[in-house]
Amino acid sequence: MPDLSFSVEGAEPVAYAACPMLAIKLKIRNSNSDEQIHSVMLQAQVRIEAARRHYEPNEQARLRDLFGEPERWNQTLRTMLWTHANLNVRPFRGETIADLPIPCSFDFNVAATKYFDGLSQGEIPLCFLFSGTVFYAQGESGLRISQIPWEKEAHFQLPLATWKRVIDQYYPNTAWLTLRRDVFDRLHEFKRRRGIATWEQAVEQLLS
Repeated sequence: MPDLSFSVEGAEPVAYAACPMLAIKLKIRNSNSDEQIHSVMLQAQVRIEAARRHYEPNEQARLRDLFGEPERWNQTLRTMLWTHANLNVRPFRGETIADLPIPCSFDFNVAATKYFDGLSQGEIPLCFLFSGTVFYAQGESGLRISQIPWEKEAHFQLPLATWKRVIDQYYPNTAWLTLRRDVFDRLHEFKRRRGIATWEQAVEQLLS
């Protein structure tokens, strides 16, 4: 029966995806190197281990929306869910490297986006929790199936610069903000009534 272990070898932006996407370089190793793995239907829960890094004063100020005043962070700074990801792994023996796709939202109503944007440098501590199904060959008994136990996990320090590179590739010098419909209608009317050409100019006039 397969006994798979997982480790993250790196991460890089996906060049031509439909939305901002990270490719997590996932190494999968079977303890029995002679066993033929036909495929793996892999699920991963990706969590941000926020308490496992240091925060500079400017980062603490930008993260108050998420965690409150820094004096309370020993109570409020907790691991948070980032996303879920799925991957179909090709056949292999021994070990293989597969790209686990991670979508990167730039919606500032999403806690993970607020967290990433609040950081100025360093790395993001991630934990990957794995589950799924392994299809493998065992002698003459044909194709067999086993489940990946829930305790299988991997840790990775994602460079903040890598996340920023993904976002800048898809949204250069841009930030996304969602508004309640009635607030958007009022802003639209303000822009139309004053003959303002762009949304940026409308907001700049309001701010001034």
